[in-house]
Amino acid sequence: MSAPQTVTKTFGSGTREVPVPSQRASKWYPTEDTPIPKKARKTQRPTTLRPSLQPGAVLIILAGRYRGKRVVYLKPLTGGVLLVSGPFKINGVPIRRVNARYVIATSTKVDISGVDVSKFDDAYFAREKEAKKSDKEAFFDAAAPKEKKPLPESRAADQKAVDKALIVSIKRVPYLSAYLASSFSLSKGDRPHLMKW
Repeated sequence: MSAPQTVTKTFGSGTREVPVPSQRASKWYPTEDTPIPKKARKTQRPTTLRPSLQPGAVLIILAGRYRGKRVVYLKPLTGGVLLVSGPFKINGVPIRRVNARYVIATSTKVDISGVDVSKFDDAYFAREKEAKKSDKEAFFDAAAPKEKKPLPESRAADQKAVDKALIVSIKRVPYLSAYLASSFSLSKGDRPHLMKW
């Protein structure tokens, strides 16, 4: 280890070795230790969906507003999210994103080769950012009844276009529209782990 660098300085009649400013001890120390972020050993990998989740499969939604509904899986989106549709005309489920953890894939498949889903991505479902309100405005607006925002016409048109193509392929299979319209539920004595999906 090298010795600290010093400079010879004359004081009155004598000389002294003085450390270089960069070598001097700091006069100021923080009162608390500065937190150092912990190094993460995990690396982010792309989400891999389970093999049963293939586009065109009929899924059962397990949680949320549409739990128990059977829907058609259209395509995967980023972060383990799936794009599904009821179709809306059959069971009232619109085009929406569903987390892959909250669905059961069934063995039933629907031909979705005629359905164009290229325009649907995460940006399509992004909400518009509202202007920030002051505390007073936010307090008084909380008491007022919230106005329901009308659905944009472009969304309704997209839903109709996807539904039209889906319904054509659903009608080809007998009883499939009735199967999609029915909701899934378990009754007493049912054993889900023994069921063949």
